[in-house]
Amino acid sequence: MELLQLKYFQTVAKLEHITKAAEVLQIAQPSLSKTITRLENDLGVPLFDRQNRQIKLNHFGKMFLNRVNKVLMELEEGQREVQELAGLKNGSITLASSISRILPDLVSGFMKVYPDVHFKQVIKPISKMKKQLINGEIDLCISSLPIEDEDIEWVPLIKEDIFLIIPPGHHLSGRNSIDLIELKNETFVSLNEGFGYRDFTDKFCVNAGFIQNVSFEVDEPFAIVRFVNQGLGVAFMPVLDWTTVTENIPDRIRINDDSCQLTIGLGWSKNRYISLAAQDFKKYVIEYFEKISLGLKEL
Repeated sequence: MELLQLKYFQTVAKLEHITKAAEVLQIAQPSLSKTITRLENDLGVPLFDRQNRQIKLNHFGKMFLNRVNKVLMELEEGQREVQELAGLKNGSITLASSISRILPDLVSGFMKVYPDVHFKQVIKPISKMKKQLINGEIDLCISSLPIEDEDIEWVPLIKEDIFLIIPPGHHLSGRNSIDLIELKNETFVSLNEGFGYRDFTDKFCVNAGFIQNVSFEVDEPFAIVRFVNQGLGVAFMPVLDWTTVTENIPDRIRINDDSCQLTIGLGWSKNRYISLAAQDFKKYVIEYFEKISLGLKEL
């Protein structure tokens, strides 16, 4: 049994299509078919059910694929660890986040201490970050909602209140606080559906007894402030957003509901190798949020 056989099998098992797998692997289809057949002969069992030109991973194949995935992952992690120790890929961090508001200050502060570290930053929905962590495509992630999986470690960093922001001259101007149910007839500006934060605000509105009436959707959090200022609706805004807004700041009102809080956390894979640079950044992130949490208590 050869390593190349296992890599070919993994691709075919993922696609369940010889022709497509051959295109991805950039080899001839007959050669790929022979490689899979030779692997099955070595194992003494078929790994796929075949009907005409269709193939389907069978119960032997599913069990074997689970082992192959683990073997290849360990080899990849070993390669990363050895290369880092040899200084070939030292100082590289791939970071994903579902929030963008604090990243510039967070990353720039770290880079002042570790100027030789190379960052690759991506903004992703939480569902995609979860897959990327498991697959080893990213080192760390910062999310505004918990990421739950047996292979992922997720630690809370800070809990922030969510306020209501309103346009100038709004009928709620002058209020210091408000009950969530009082907003049932308001028109909202919000992120597009599919964002974790939008799902979260929709959920706590439903729990309060109404459906959030979103009249204007955006895909950039800071655009919400501009549209609220233009009178297109009210909006929910976490307190950290409030501290980083550069636009004219709308009035804000505290919401009398404990569910109107976000918990930002840091996640990483339990099974993947974490580079020395990523370990330093993980420690820096925890200390960073410990400091800003003190400032939030004064707001």
